Parts: sequence; structure tokens; C-alpha cells
Amino acid sequence: METIPDIIRGFRAADGEVLRIAGAEAEPFAAVDPRKLRVEVAAGASARIVVLHTAPDVSSLTLTLAEGAQLELTELFTAEAFAEVSVKQAARSRCRLTTVLLSSANASYRIDLDGADAENELGGVFLAAGEEHCVLKLHTAHNVADCRSDSYVKGVAGGQAVGEFCGMVYVAPDAQRIDARQQSRNILLSRTARITTQPQLEIYADDVKCSHGATVGQMDAEAILYMRQRGLSEAQARRLQIEGFVGDVVTRCGIEPLCGAILERAAAKIETL
Repeated sequence: METIPDIIRGFRAADGEVLRIAGAEAEPFAAVDPRKLRVEVAAGASARIVVLHTAPDVSSLTLTLAEGAQLELTELFTAEAFAEVSVKQAARSRCRLTTVLLSSANASYRIDLDGADAENELGGVFLAAGEEHCVLKLHTAHNVADCRSDSYVKGVAGGQAVGEFCGMVYVAPDAQRIDARQQSRNILLSRTARITTQPQLEIYADDVKCSHGATVGQMDAEAILYMRQRGLSEAQARRLQIEGFVGDVVTRCGIEPLCGAILERAAAKIETL
């Protein structure tokens, strides 16, 4: 299977600090270790972007979606980068975010839904081994009525690693008919690993559907026993369970060869947990 650098080398490079997208772009754009990048998607336009963090740098990414625009961002961390992502969405825009942390990293997302019928979906996963520290922060603001958001974040930590998720769903005054969902699910693989999760709601409207939830637990012992009864070793059973746990997030990226390569990197990371 091709490596991730080989795959994204075939994409269009997002050179410079501003990327303006005016039409329907079939070929994805790629940016490697961007210090600062602004993406502007015009009304009715669509694009896919891949951002790869391979160095311990500070990164700032701003995404602006005009009316009816569509954007898909896949962000992968293989080094201890600090990344801030700001997303501003106008009416009827659609944005899908997939973020995967395979190293100590700090990823922060601020999403503002500023137009009616704007929709945002975020899927995130972190795998922390040894003494790594993964942080994922999310603030989703529903600033007008009739917007939707769905965030689903999963974490796995082993050794003495630490994982953190902090998520806030904000509904502005009189922003009615909001549908917002936020879930955080996590697995600890050792007694010394630690994951903290803080899903929060701040709601100033009364006609809304908002939900959040969080779990931190151990692996499914019954599922492992079931797989061992069918000839798998305990290590194989544990690995398959973790791969399945994170796989449904990773495969959301929507770029088939890239999804396969990320899953391969995640499987290699799982071996170290």
C-alpha cells in the first residue's frame, strides 16, 4: 500500500497562505506542515483538503464556507504539533472534518454556524502510547436558527499516556430548531493511562434537540473471549477490537486510498499501545 506522503504528493498543493476555491474541485488539495493557511470556498463550490502535520510546529488554519459551499477536511498528526482550526459557515453550507492524532499533539477546533441550514460533522480519534499527551478541543457555536452539528470523538490510551477531550456546544439566544449531538467514547489499556473528557452544553433557546455523552472504560472482555474461542490470541483479539473501535472514524475521510493508508498507520500505532 502507498504511504501517506506518496498519496498526497499526487494531490494539488495548497501553496501560499490563501487558497480560494471557486468551483467543484474533483482532485483534493494537500498541505504539509502549514504554519498558516486560509481556505475560502465560494458559494456553491466544493473541495476536499488534506493537512498533514509531521513536525512539532504551531499551525493556524481558517476555513470560510460561503452560501451552499461544501468542504471536507482530513487532518492527520504524526508529530507533536499545535493546531488551531477555525471554521465559519454560511447558509446551507456543509463541512465534514476528520482528525486523527497518532502522536502527542494539541488540536483545537472552533466552528461557527452563521447561516440557516448550515451543517457540520466532526469525527476525531486519538491514539496515545508511552508518555504521550493528546489533546482535542472543540467549540461548536450555533449562532442562528435551523443549524445542525454532529461530533463523535474516540480515544485510546495505554502505558502512562494522557488523553483529553473538551467539547462545547453553544446555542445562541433565539437560535431555535437546532439539532446538535456530541459523543466522546474512550478506552484505557493500562492502569496508569488516563483520559479526561468534558462534553458541555450552553443553550439559550428552548426549541432545540441537543445531546451529549461521554464514556471512559476498559476493553470489552466478552468480545475478546469470543474472538479467542475462535482461535485468535489475546493480543490479536485486542488489536482487532481497537482497530474496529477507531476504524469507523478514520474511514469518514472520504478519500479511499488515504483512508486505507491512515488505517495502516493506526494499526501500526496500535501495536505500540
